[in-house]
Amino acid sequence: MGFLEVVELTTEEMEAFRLRHINDLEQKEAAEKMHTSQSTYQRILYSAYKKIAEALVNGKAIRIIKQ
Repeated sequence: MGFLEVVELTTEEMEAFRLRHINDLEQKEAAEKMHTSQSTYQRILYSAYKKIAEALVNGKAIRIIKQ
């Protein structure tokens, strides 16, 4: 995998994605778990979607980074 381009996903983006798609939480519940507003949660989740889609469509690796 060393030759692949990398898309960096923050731990916050990964947590937002996990809460929605692994834990099946609605936006309001997920935002509460992350101690943030719904609008901020939605922004974080959308950012994660874009990065994950870019990696899948363009054959890139995903690295999860701490903020």
